[in-house]
Amino acid sequence: MINIISISRRTALIGAVGAISMHKSAFAAGAPLKIATIGAGNIGGTLGQVWVKGGHKVMLSSRKPEELADLVQKIGPGASAGTVEQAVAFADVILLAVPFGAVPAIAEEHAKALATKVLILDATNPVQRRDGAAADAAIDYGAGLYTAKLLPGAHIVRAFNAIGAARFGQGGRAADGTRIGIPMAGDDKRAIGIATDLINETGFEPVLVGSLEFGKNLRPGLPLAGEHSAAEIKQIAATLK
Repeated sequence: MINIISISRRTALIGAVGAISMHKSAFAAGAPLKIATIGAGNIGGTLGQVWVKGGHKVMLSSRKPEELADLVQKIGPGASAGTVEQAVAFADVILLAVPFGAVPAIAEEHAKALATKVLILDATNPVQRRDGAAADAAIDYGAGLYTAKLLPGAHIVRAFNAIGAARFGQGGRAADGTRIGIPMAGDDKRAIGIATDLINETGFEPVLVGSLEFGKNLRPGLPLAGEHSAAEIKQIAATLK
């Protein structure tokens, strides 16, 4: 039996074909970006290091940026540390990589500025035992859509949610040599194009699985979690709503 993709998801998938060409006018493919990570733990620190190696400028941020000195030194030239406010002011692209319980406060303080960025890469995951009421609300509303509700006008692509963070610095190849896919969900074509480039630079294969509404499926413990090839991700996504 052939699985039918909904019209909204099909529209997003078709739109991705032209996404890279659309964002080139503002950000040429391969051109260095200013990237800030809100959160400098396993996800932010690891991806920040990969992107610095790719030639981008990366500012890692936390409430205590002085504690990031060793990590910045380890990453080397191209990396810096700052407060969240400094990172938001610095960057073209924001990687949101904090426990989900912190997102409402970040949104309350920085939503207006975040809406001006070309891409908010949402790597957060609502975890009920850790994040409490914020996680409950995000899961009920839909992870991804809830972030968009907190950050009105922001160009959000949900990605890096379904694989353990330790894997991100090890390259994107499985034991058999095939590229491991990174499912992503979003609505903004230019943001999707830039996210596609940044995921490719990590060695993984970006796979657009649908609109931001579909981002509710990009969480640990759900069918798309774990390491899958791009073809496997597409097959699994086609069975989901």
